[in-house]
Amino acid sequence: MFHHHANLANRRTFLSRTGVGLGSTAFSALMARDLMAGDLKAGESSASGINASSPNAAGRSGLPHHSPKIKRVIFLCMAGGPSHLETFDHKPELAAMDGKPMPASFTDGQPIAQLQGQELKCQGPLTKFQRYGKSGQWISDFLPYHQKMADDICVIRSMVTEQINHDPAHTFMNTGTAISGRPSMGSWVTYGLGAESENLPGFVVLTSVGGRNPQPIASRQWASGFLPSRYQGVEFSSSGQPVNYVNPPTGITRQQQRRLIDTINDLNQQRGQQTLDPEIETRLSTYEMAFRMQTSVPELANFSDETQETLEMYGAAAGDGSYASNCLLARRLAERGVRFIQLYHRGWDHHGGLEKYMNICCSLTDKPTWALLTDLKRLGMLDDTLIIWGGEFGRTPMFQGKGGAGRDHHIKGFSMWMAGGGVKAGYGHGATDELGYHAVDQVVHVRDLHATMLHLLGIDHKRFSVKFQGLDMRLTGVEPCHVINDILV
Repeated sequence: MFHHHANLANRRTFLSRTGVGLGSTAFSALMARDLMAGDLKAGESSASGINASSPNAAGRSGLPHHSPKIKRVIFLCMAGGPSHLETFDHKPELAAMDGKPMPASFTDGQPIAQLQGQELKCQGPLTKFQRYGKSGQWISDFLPYHQKMADDICVIRSMVTEQINHDPAHTFMNTGTAISGRPSMGSWVTYGLGAESENLPGFVVLTSVGGRNPQPIASRQWASGFLPSRYQGVEFSSSGQPVNYVNPPTGITRQQQRRLIDTINDLNQQRGQQTLDPEIETRLSTYEMAFRMQTSVPELANFSDETQETLEMYGAAAGDGSYASNCLLARRLAERGVRFIQLYHRGWDHHGGLEKYMNICCSLTDKPTWALLTDLKRLGMLDDTLIIWGGEFGRTPMFQGKGGAGRDHHIKGFSMWMAGGGVKAGYGHGATDELGYHAVDQVVHVRDLHATMLHLLGIDHKRFSVKFQGLDMRLTGVEPCHVINDILV
């Protein structure tokens, strides 16, 4: 018996390590074996209704809790923290105070990132604002294409968060906590509702770069934490092959690869019967998904079926690694049933050279964002899609000089916007004070944003939990938070 299990392990080790073009998603899942609590581990497959032969599992029993307004989420993350004072938060009083000392009443006892111990001076907006659309939304001259969609977006000008440095702030925005290792919001959503596509992951991540000081984004920002690793986000490359090794190697036919995967799955099923480990099901599903992606991903990344008008609208070119192409890929992913799509554009960390780098970042992202919203609207998909735009925090009303006027990290008041199904169009929610420092009216915490997103997907955030280490864990945690009912239709 000992020799039987040793031989089984040796065969499994050999097969799991061979590079036969199964795709990086399969191997990442094999390596990401989570240590999960007994409550989650025991009976996962029977309680959850997971079909091990299906690469994308169904959602949890009893979900959705109520009729959903949307089917999917596209989160446009402007990584680095765009300045609300140069985008959506018009502050004439700050302009009048330009160069004057920042009143101590605003900043005493408040968390400041890099301006600690320095003389604090007001920095007026580096652009002009005007009202646009029938709604009269205030939008800056840095965003001419956002001006065109003023009546489509709901701007939240009273956001607050809890973490003042990039990585923990991203972690908080993505997982609802600064503690590393918790499930990301995309993982929570796909765990709860499952995925609609049989040939693509339920949660896909795309990244692009352009601007000042592009902060790195760790893959744990889209990890599944203590949830089964089948729910982690899958990063697609924005240039070259979208997924490494997605094409089979020379000399290997699809039929040969099918036989190999069937053999691996047989071994995994035998092992699963011995251990009752839910991560064995992840192995089964990821091998199946990788095999199916060999057909679906090349077709997804091939823009030849898009009209020239569409390509020009986005400013996209297949495989160029741009935010514009990622926006077009996001639309194509949404059409194919991907549940949660997250785009990171790295380059918004404007401690200096604010005007220069705002021009760069906005030139790279403004038009494609408009194109994505416009395209979804044209296709009738915006009604069941939620788009969220924003960074991990905002920027200070105080001057920071590194290569020209800049702004430091800021967590006490910043802007984001939402658009799509169930959200009021052409609506402004909340406000910061006269200098744009504190959110003072209809304050929205990151957890409130998460609760509202889940609500639109048909999930009651208070009832959506997973037992882990003896606790009922939720995306929204245990701190008070609420659905932002004022922005809903």
